[in-house]
Amino acid sequence: MTVMMAWNSISRWSGALGVCAIVAVVRPAAATEPRAVVELFTSQGCSSCPPADKIIGELAKDPSVIALSMPIDYWDYLGWKDTLADARFSARQKAYSRMRGDRDVYTPQAIINGEVHVVGSDRAGIERAIGATRKNDGVMSVPVSMKLSGGHIMVSVADAGKTSAATHGEVWIYSISKAVPISIARGENHGRELTYYNVVRNVLKVGDWNGTAGSWTVPLENISHEGVDAAAVFVQDGSRDRPGAMLGAAYTSLH
Repeated sequence: MTVMMAWNSISRWSGALGVCAIVAVVRPAAATEPRAVVELFTSQGCSSCPPADKIIGELAKDPSVIALSMPIDYWDYLGWKDTLADARFSARQKAYSRMRGDRDVYTPQAIINGEVHVVGSDRAGIERAIGATRKNDGVMSVPVSMKLSGGHIMVSVADAGKTSAATHGEVWIYSISKAVPISIARGENHGRELTYYNVVRNVLKVGDWNGTAGSWTVPLENISHEGVDAAAVFVQDGSRDRPGAMLGAAYTSLH
C-alpha cells in the first residue's frame, strides 16, 4: 500500500522514566560497529508490506545492521487493526518527512540512518542508501555499547573525537521482540500468517549526549516486558520531533 498520507497530528511519546544518568570517561569495549540503522514503517493491513517485512528478517541476521520494524496505525480503518501498531511510530515517520521537507509517508517505507527513505521492499535500494549515508559527516561515527549487569542495562557512548562532526544527540533505547507471528483475519492480508522481525514494543529516552563520553544505567524492568527479548540503543542528532542522522547504535539480546 505505497501511497502518500495526508498530514495529521499525533503527539504521544514515552518520556525518560526511571533512568539514572552517570558521566563517564571510559571508552566502550571494542565490538562489531553497525554500519546502519534501518527503520521499517510497516502495517499488517498493507498488502505491499510482507516482502519488506521479510527483508527486515534477513537484515536482522546481519550483525552490521540494526533492522527495526515500526508498525504504524493509520491503516487500521481499512478492516484490520494492526495488533503491533503504535501511534508513536506513525508520529516518528511523519517527523522524518517533516525534516526532509516532503510528504512522503507510506508503507512499506524504510528510513536508513535517519537520513534517506526508500521503498522497504527494495533490498538493493536499502543497500545503496546504507552506502550513501555512510559518507555523510557524523553518520554512525560514534561507538555505542550496552551490556547487562545486575538487573540493569549499562549504556555507553564514546567521545565524538576531534575529527567527528557529531557533537550532540539524544540517546534512546528500544524494547524489541525478535520475531512475532501474527494470523491476520481481515483486511488486505486476510488469511495470511506473517512473521514480523525486531518489532519495537516500547521506546525510552535515556538522556542527552554532548559529544563527550558518557554512560547511563537503565533498570531492566523498564525495558523487559512480556515478549521482549532484545534491546537497541542509539544516539541520534536532533530530537524526538525533529529526528536527524543516526550517530551510533548498538543491539543486544536480553535472554
